[in-house]
Amino acid sequence: MKTRIIGLLLLAATASQAQEYARTYPLTDTTRYSEETGYGYDLVATPVKGSKAPFFFSVRVPDGNYKVTVRLGNKKQVGITTVRGESRRLFIENLPTQKGKFVEETFIINKRNTQISDNEFVRIKAREKQKLNWDDKLTLEFNGDAPACESIRIEPADPSVITVFLCGNSTVVDQDNEPWASWGQMIPRFFNTDVCIANYAESGESANSFIAANRLKKALSQMKAGDYLFMEFGHNDQKQKGPGKGAYYSFMTSLKTYIDEARARGAYPVLVTPTQRRSFNSDGRIRDTHEDYPEAMRWLAAKENVPLIDLNNLTRTLYEALGPETSKRAFVHYPAGSYPGQTKVFEDNTHFNPYGAYQIAKCVIEGMKQAVPQLTEHLQFDPQYNPAQPDDVNAFHWNDSPFAEAEKPDGN
Repeated sequence: MKTRIIGLLLLAATASQAQEYARTYPLTDTTRYSEETGYGYDLVATPVKGSKAPFFFSVRVPDGNYKVTVRLGNKKQVGITTVRGESRRLFIENLPTQKGKFVEETFIINKRNTQISDNEFVRIKAREKQKLNWDDKLTLEFNGDAPACESIRIEPADPSVITVFLCGNSTVVDQDNEPWASWGQMIPRFFNTDVCIANYAESGESANSFIAANRLKKALSQMKAGDYLFMEFGHNDQKQKGPGKGAYYSFMTSLKTYIDEARARGAYPVLVTPTQRRSFNSDGRIRDTHEDYPEAMRWLAAKENVPLIDLNNLTRTLYEALGPETSKRAFVHYPAGSYPGQTKVFEDNTHFNPYGAYQIAKCVIEGMKQAVPQLTEHLQFDPQYNPAQPDDVNAFHWNDSPFAEAEKPDGN
């Protein structure tokens, strides 16, 4: 028994230490994930020869940014592969490979768990405990019309990589399950290997509750000079009532904390006004439903000399361009039975589906060009997007992940 325990400890130590340097994982005849090996196929069935089903591969690694190189393709069949990481962050989409041909693609991904120090942790919600963003593994999802991957190479990212920390609510968060999605999980798709997007947002959070749950503290523990801290709040903050609450009171105080803490570490704070809700008046115009919160953010940005991305205005333009009916196809509007366990119709005018999240990620990039142009120098490609002329929803191709959820995200 003693010998077996020592052996398991050695295996665990080897798996943990392996990611101090580069390691390549061939996907042919590899194992299922186990605590003993620290890597392998995970979450769904191991892919079989000729299968076109999505699959997952996990590797246990410490917190940090990692450079991932995937060798996509198959000797005996064509492939069309999409790669997502952790909680459905998009990195590679619909990449075709010819039979017998291989393509290497590289991206930077952030991995974290809830631990801040020996006795401090992020206080995550019960429904977050199964989120891939918060465990000890780096998990990759291979999806697409015909997912094909020969090997995965994982190594610690260069310390010079710029980390963009996202703080926010359900309109920003990495949503794990279909059909929900947010702009924060789509935006990694557009950046090159100089930048890593670390999305700390969570559904239902306001600027002050985000701090109280130690989410900001965790981000700050990973932050270095030259990084960025993006803040998009307002949806849930406006529901807080009582003495000291309000856009120019507790909300402003909380945002000032983010700004000061980022600057104290040599990082750059960026304010992002909240996305509009899908709320049209009789003239086909979007109603402003966020009270004074967007204007308070604009005022604070000017006072503190902080860059501001006015996503409130950008999404107004986007929704009005789509119109009252077509805009439903950017949100979670689906008949009952569209997804497993969905017994009621989805008519959500706050939360996006993948198409909507992708459009809003492009809006954010357009806002970056004006507010933080030095960051857009690291785009892998420029989407050159105009929210007044959104992408055709019928041309958007998204392969659903295997997991769906009928319960809507926290927040409104």
